[in-house]
Amino acid sequence: MTSATGTAPTDPAPLDSDGATELADGTVEAATARSADLERRIAADPGRFRVLTGDRPTGDLHLGHLLGSLANRVRLQDAGVPITVVIADYQVITDRDHVGPVRERVLGLLADYLAAGMDPERSVIFPHSAVPALHQLMLPLLSLVTDSELRRNPTVKAELADSGRPLSGLLLTYPVHQAADILSMAGTVVPVGRDQLPHLELTRVLARRFNERYGPVFAEPEPLLSAVPVLLGTDGRKMAKSRGNSIALSATADETAAALRRARTDSLRTIDYDPVGRPEVSSLLDLAAALGGTDPVALAAEIGDGGAAELKRRATEAVNTALAPLRARRRELVADPGYLQGVLVDGIARASATAGETLAAVRRAMGTEYLPH
Repeated sequence: MTSATGTAPTDPAPLDSDGATELADGTVEAATARSADLERRIAADPGRFRVLTGDRPTGDLHLGHLLGSLANRVRLQDAGVPITVVIADYQVITDRDHVGPVRERVLGLLADYLAAGMDPERSVIFPHSAVPALHQLMLPLLSLVTDSELRRNPTVKAELADSGRPLSGLLLTYPVHQAADILSMAGTVVPVGRDQLPHLELTRVLARRFNERYGPVFAEPEPLLSAVPVLLGTDGRKMAKSRGNSIALSATADETAAALRRARTDSLRTIDYDPVGRPEVSSLLDLAAALGGTDPVALAAEIGDGGAAELKRRATEAVNTALAPLRARRRELVADPGYLQGVLVDGIARASATAGETLAAVRRAMGTEYLPH
């Protein structure tokens, strides 16, 4: 949901370059314009919308998640928008043989969310394996999509090309599972990056096809595009848990400093902001500026001939200063697993109620409602 519901099966989901333009109702440019209009409508009437987002529990969240999704969730929550966060634990097994310590990772993600400012009184947070009605919705949705459409999905195409082994049925139908996450929770807004637009477009198509076949049940969720620049990891590639190039929100100040000292830059002494020509340097400037409350161009001018060493020092200082309260709060939360479990229990109950209402509406529309009220 890093993500559409977030998060695609690979971490992160590398989409084909043409994937962002495989949209049924327009281009990326059109989606950008609609997203800007959506922001205006949300500001005017935040309670009218329901945001659906989420992550896979494959490890602790990192700085890229904080700037790319977590901060945006907190912003929308604090503006009065109802937020639902899906911890997509079933999706861990879409592309791996072993799930790992899923329960511990779910609690770790929850600690990250709460430490970053998510409020369980105002937002619903739940693991989707615990809500059966959500998964029951997959069956009617699967009837509305073809095998060839699923295989054209950029994530499925990339996984098929990279894995060297047959796709599992779960991975092939992953886009429909994601649609079930969104539609079962009555999501009307899904924060996404440009590369995730095809995922949400399939959800919109499935909602439209269901409504045309059985009658109006689903709203077509709208994409809210993230304006945050992509952060590069310490190796110069996109920051990702699976690549070992990220800085976890739970990292210590010393671990952060050591990681940033290893970060790739270039051989030029003078620091300037050039995302195309100097991507590694510019990513560090983006990071330091975003967390330090300044502008990357201005920060580059301040550093000037100080070179990479000064840039890394400023980035380290900005990260450790900004994350100190979050890290302290996270330590308190992890030390109280009973509280975290209680938040999940409440989230599961609230999500189950919403998914149950959605499934009941689907059954009424399909004429498959048999039990008396």
